[in-house]
Amino acid sequence: MRFFFHEHAESEFDSIVDYYEDCQSGLGLEFAQEVYATIDLIVRFPEAWAPMSENTRRCLVNRFPFGIIYQVKSDSVRIIAVADLRRRPGYWLNRK
Repeated sequence: MRFFFHEHAESEFDSIVDYYEDCQSGLGLEFAQEVYATIDLIVRFPEAWAPMSENTRRCLVNRFPFGIIYQVKSDSVRIIAVADLRRRPGYWLNRK
């Protein structure tokens, strides 16, 4: 199974990496590694996390206050958001 980012999810991911890198050298890379490790788990076990809605699930990222919001398609996983769990819950609901 493969994965792909919604265009807004990819943009927010890049922004978060840049933010952490500005905070501390190397922290952006560590965040990116944790996100990709989480995505790897999702791709291997897409049904493992509890549904948030009929078509959407969330898996938490280790060490950082973010969750990967995703949808399982027939042959892929679509990353809807790399969501900051401390802000604006559900801001990603209108992403198609």
